[in-house]
Amino acid sequence: MLLSTIVKSYAKVRVLCVGDVMLDHFLYGKVERISPEAPVPVFNFQSEKRMLGGAGNVVANLHSLGCSADLLCFIGSDSAGREVRALLDEVCEHALPVEVPGFPTIEKTRVIAGNSHLLRIDNERRFDCAADTGGLLGPELDERIRAADIVLLSDYAKGMLSPERCRRIIDACKNAGRPVIIDPKGDDYSKYARATVVKPNLKEFNQATGMNCSPADPDFEEKLREGAKKLFERHGIENLLVTLSEHGMAFVSAKRPDEVFQIPTEAREVFDVSGAGDTSLAAFGASLATGADIQDAMKLANIASGVAVGKLGTSCVTAAEILDALSRRRSASGPGWKQKRKIISRREAADMAAQCREQGKKVGFTNGCFDLLHQGHLHSLMQARQECDVLVVGLNTDASIKRLKGPERPVQDEKTRALLLASLEFVDYVVMFDDDTALPLVDAIRPDLILKEGYTIDRWPEAQFVESYGGKAVTLSRLEGYSTTNTIRRMKG
Repeated sequence: MLLSTIVKSYAKVRVLCVGDVMLDHFLYGKVERISPEAPVPVFNFQSEKRMLGGAGNVVANLHSLGCSADLLCFIGSDSAGREVRALLDEVCEHALPVEVPGFPTIEKTRVIAGNSHLLRIDNERRFDCAADTGGLLGPELDERIRAADIVLLSDYAKGMLSPERCRRIIDACKNAGRPVIIDPKGDDYSKYARATVVKPNLKEFNQATGMNCSPADPDFEEKLREGAKKLFERHGIENLLVTLSEHGMAFVSAKRPDEVFQIPTEAREVFDVSGAGDTSLAAFGASLATGADIQDAMKLANIASGVAVGKLGTSCVTAAEILDALSRRRSASGPGWKQKRKIISRREAADMAAQCREQGKKVGFTNGCFDLLHQGHLHSLMQARQECDVLVVGLNTDASIKRLKGPERPVQDEKTRALLLASLEFVDYVVMFDDDTALPLVDAIRPDLILKEGYTIDRWPEAQFVESYGGKAVTLSRLEGYSTTNTIRRMKG
């Protein structure tokens, strides 16, 4: 099955998630000085964001991928619990957050300056509920499992997935013929006995098996197989998927315990790994639910987590973003240069700009054909980059240029022009557009500044639009004596 076909099938998938939900609270700002009261940074608050974390982030990602998702979880009888309930209503059809008296809703507050985490503040107490709170193990659980295509258990060791509940859920999945995928916690894997797939990271795998596996070691696969066999024999787990951080993923099946299937990570600039495991679990489970095989599901989970770490904070990944990543893979023939990853889609540019605004960064935008890069172009681009923190360059496609300048232009195709621009250190991102003007692209990105040479505001609709929502238009100085038209004329003459 084509990977793109799997992604497009997510909309037909129904997933039940059970696990530990939490409220993720992000505080964004800047640090520019040290406090005179103590040797600590002074955090200048600028903005904040609240979103679902833990198992809540799994269902948020499932919803973002286009799946139908529901969640069984515990919350407290407090304001954070009410906020979690409201957030779940946005991403689930019939979520069941059960209030547990006497326990706070788990909340994690992260203080972030720029791209750096300064501090995390946790408000939590493990839900040690001996009783079957809210009848979670009764007939309603069986009914919800039968209605789902796949069941995901997201265990953060906060009490929701006690050994008793895990065993009851796995038994119900087996009786209903539903696969159950588990993101585990701790070293007691007896609670996950007979699971379809258990998905630890390397540290958790080593902890559970007593191994000391490292992808850098020459005997890594041998140790991985040895540790996997221990878990297969002790607990009857059917498959193990071990995530290896920057080294990708490795899969071992109880049916073929002597074989290891490993894939490398998707190379991306990493801004934040928060929630990447949740994204990976969601994409892996959704892919299996479409009927994809394990290896294809791994590839898509790997791509999804690669997109997630390129965002700041606990972030969801969309099916469209995965399709964009697949498209870039197919078109990026030849060396896997870092510059190619600076060429992004309109949707990615809009998401990136929104994240920059949350961080207090200024996004600048300029655009053009850039048919033959010359010193005049470089002069303008360097000026533009000095005015902002992130510079996005809108690039006319070949078809757009032909409409504007005639059938003999462009001299260089759009892929060449985009890669040349992306190779400049003062250009952060390149976005191609096929419209006759850059206005639709500007509307999508909403830059803080728009910058271009030779235009006054009355002849510059994009600048008028930017100023209409509080942005700033900057007219760049021109370096005389340079133009693409003159260069082409000299070449012909």
